[in-house]
Amino acid sequence: MNKNKKVKLNDSGENKQVVQPLLGRSFGKQSGERNWYVIHTYSGYEEQVAENIMQRAESLEMKDVIFNAIAPNENQIEIKDGKRKIVEKKIYPGYVMVDMIVTDDSWYVVRNTPNVTGFIGFGVRPTPVSPDEINRIKKRMGVKEPKYKIELKIDDLVKIIDGALKNSEAKVIEVDEEKGKVKVLVNMFGRETPTTLDFLQVKKV
Repeated sequence: MNKNKKVKLNDSGENKQVVQPLLGRSFGKQSGERNWYVIHTYSGYEEQVAENIMQRAESLEMKDVIFNAIAPNENQIEIKDGKRKIVEKKIYPGYVMVDMIVTDDSWYVVRNTPNVTGFIGFGVRPTPVSPDEINRIKKRMGVKEPKYKIELKIDDLVKIIDGALKNSEAKVIEVDEEKGKVKVLVNMFGRETPTTLDFLQVKKV
């Protein structure tokens, strides 16, 4: 097993392996360096799990090996029925990140926190998240300008509800969630013409 292998996260939660508890495991009294690890939780319990881990670490006097636990969130702009709303969304639903040193005791405390189903990793050991990945997640959490969130994808048919092309139908050819823009093809005088619109100017057919 490659001990230097790092977990790479994605928003869909794919390619994650849950490390199940093994009898006779031994990580040693302080077997590894301080790293961030990912645990799988029951959906909807992410914040509660993160809080419980830190409460257990404090009550069991283990804050020297369990440093922090977070359920990463980011602000997104949702657009429904032409209305813009800022909502807080989980970056990785069903997952919590824990800053810790893996020992027999710290593993046991985290793994046996209510609503935790396992560590994420490869083989029999939890696998740390790479520093680059941690920095990327922290950057997303710290962004003040929320991202746009809209249920549109390439090839969707939309109706333009505002502007000079109001009531025209078009096909989506590009979606830019960062800028809140969508590029569509509109049939004008028998020709398909590309045009860029704000998310608020279109509605999915």
